[in-house]
Amino acid sequence: MPELPTLSNAAYEARIAQLESEAQALRVELEETNQGVLALYGELDNQAEELRQASDLKSRFLSYMSHEFRTPLGSILSIASLLSDELDGPLSPEQHKQVAFVSGAARELSDMVDDLLDLAKIEAGRISISPAWFDMFDLFSALRGMFRPIVDMSQVDLIFEEPVGLPRLYSDDKKLAQILRNFISNSLKFTQRGYVRISASLENEREVRFAVSDTGIGIPPELHDTLFEDFSQVDSPLQKRLRGTGLGLSLCKRFAALLGGQVGVTSEPGVGSTFYVIIPLAMAQDTADEG
Repeated sequence: MPELPTLSNAAYEARIAQLESEAQALRVELEETNQGVLALYGELDNQAEELRQASDLKSRFLSYMSHEFRTPLGSILSIASLLSDELDGPLSPEQHKQVAFVSGAARELSDMVDDLLDLAKIEAGRISISPAWFDMFDLFSALRGMFRPIVDMSQVDLIFEEPVGLPRLYSDDKKLAQILRNFISNSLKFTQRGYVRISASLENEREVRFAVSDTGIGIPPELHDTLFEDFSQVDSPLQKRLRGTGLGLSLCKRFAALLGGQVGVTSEPGVGSTFYVIIPLAMAQDTADEG
């Protein structure tokens, strides 16, 4: 077996010195890298704090603005109601039409203010969830009464399928009603003839599905993914005529998440749409506590 060559002391020491020099250079490089990483973390922390402050400022502004708008809007609606009831004297048909226009515009603006206030509360983490046991018959009955005056003046049939055989729910009925109310309002706005149908069915052993189906204008498939984003609106002739914040469906998505559920849509242009929300039959206690 041939012998391995040996290094002289001088060559050995030179090699050691070279390795030590390389190790020192590597330590310096690592130290500089660590300092750069720490500086980056610090910058990210500063940016995150600035974003948090900006978000808090926006939420406070929305909340303040919404509250400030409520008082004059309430006064406008009250005065319009007094005029419409002719408490200060009779009105001509044209005056009734003008008062109705003022009242309708004020209600639209009031709805927008409510949406902005809800958004501010959610972003600030100040939305409270209050689950309790309730019957779906009572929920549907309340919604039917709420929309009866609107439907009586339209060519659209509002159909509530009786939730026969479905169990009671343990959830926040007010938040669920707000979701369904928004779905129904949208369907009525974008359905000129036909029907709007509200139904409830068991999705599985632990969840229930509420659906609002209509025979309206429908929504192109490429828009389905963006419908539930903030300020998203469908571009259509009807949308240009009907004003809104574009926050309604976004709030529905957020409320559904607070209830431990999810929202979705199926739609075809010219055929109609179905908006649905799926929530647990009973909210988990820890989910309720987070509200």
